[in-house]
Amino acid sequence: MTKNRDDNKDSAPPPAAHILVVDDHIEIRDLVSRALLKDGFRVSTAADGNAMRQALVNNEIDLIVLDLMMPGDDGLTLCREVRSRSDIPIIMLTARSDEIDKVVGLELGADDYLGKPFGSRELVARIRAVLRRKTPGGQQEPAPQPRIYAFERWKLDVDARELIGDDGVSVALSTGEYDLLMAFAEHPRRVLNRDQLLDLARGRQANLFDRSIDTQVSRLRRKLELNQADPRIIKTVWGGGYLFAADVTRL
Repeated sequence: MTKNRDDNKDSAPPPAAHILVVDDHIEIRDLVSRALLKDGFRVSTAADGNAMRQALVNNEIDLIVLDLMMPGDDGLTLCREVRSRSDIPIIMLTARSDEIDKVVGLELGADDYLGKPFGSRELVARIRAVLRRKTPGGQQEPAPQPRIYAFERWKLDVDARELIGDDGVSVALSTGEYDLLMAFAEHPRRVLNRDQLLDLARGRQANLFDRSIDTQVSRLRRKLELNQADPRIIKTVWGGGYLFAADVTRL
């Protein structure tokens, strides 16, 4: 007896997220498509606004990777158009260094931006981060948030928003220091640049080009490190950002 293909429907894994890549350069479309397909995503591509609109009609798209500078309708125009009728997440790609374009894109409803040239790993990481934030209700509940992060001789108590040393003494943290330390503790042994730290610690409500991260790192080092001249917990990666080098245990 032949088994109906729908018998195991409930146990089938959910379909991979479908990403629409909109860029007028075929090299960029091909490069991004290969990277996303390799990482398990489904991918459609479009070279301009008309092709993008058609792809949105014909497919259920989970996220749009949208180039800022294109002939005809540019990325800002298309971002505004999509956002006027949909909450599909949008990550904007830009080769321009003008900060105002990035700010305008975010104000028009883009969820993130990435400057060209970019690494495929960073693009995939940003896509996954945006998709996690946009996960609709009804899906599997996220894992419980750890209540304590333990590292080196410290414990970070999430409920009390307290940093406690191995001697039991609590160390006061400002809101900025706490948010930054949480970002580090949640992403140990990973190089994070300033913009990534701003995203993780404060979200896009922060000034997009704030450089107070360096100041907050210096203050954290004064509280965490035994020797600030030779930091062992928060390391500087020249040209890259910062690395939280401690092993973190989630309790």
